[in-house]
Amino acid sequence: MTSKGIGGIFVKRMQPRLAEGGRSKAGEEGFTLVEMLVVITIIGLIMGLIGPRVLNYLSESKVKTARIQLQSFASALDLFYLDAGRYPSTAEGLTALVHQTPGVAAWNGPYLKGGSVPNDPWNHAYVYRSPGEHGPYDIMSYGSDGQEGGTGVAADLSLENVTAKNE
Repeated sequence: MTSKGIGGIFVKRMQPRLAEGGRSKAGEEGFTLVEMLVVITIIGLIMGLIGPRVLNYLSESKVKTARIQLQSFASALDLFYLDAGRYPSTAEGLTALVHQTPGVAAWNGPYLKGGSVPNDPWNHAYVYRSPGEHGPYDIMSYGSDGQEGGTGVAADLSLENVTAKNE
C-alpha cells in the first residue's frame, strides 16, 4: 500500500499482488479453455435441437410457394383462354402467358407479372402439357429433386394435387 496526501487527506491505494513472473493476478481477464468449450457445447446442442425444425419449416415454405405459383398459373391460363379461345399448346408452353405467340390475335397479356415465367422454388422449370391428362392442361413441379416421382419435399406437385388439398 502507498499513501499520498491530497489536500491534507491521505488516500490509501492498493497495489495488486503479483503472481510468479511479475504478472498481475487481480486484473486478469479472459476465459479459460474449459469455459469456452462449455459455451461451444451448449451452442452446438441448441443448434442440434432447433436446426432441423428451422430447415423443415424452410422446405415446407418452398412447397407452399410452389402451390401458390401453380394456382397463379391456372388463373393466368384461364385469362388467356378467355382472350384467345384456347389454352397455349405444349409447344408454346407457359411463355405464351408473357409473350404473344403467332396466331393469337386477341392476346391481351402479359398474364403474369414480371415479364417472365418464374421457376419453381427449387429453381427448376415448371412442366406444362396441353391437353393434359387430368383436364385441358397440366402444370407440374417435380419437387426438390427435379425428377418425376419422389416423396416428401421431393414429391411432385401438380395443379390437381393443389386443388384437391384446398377443398
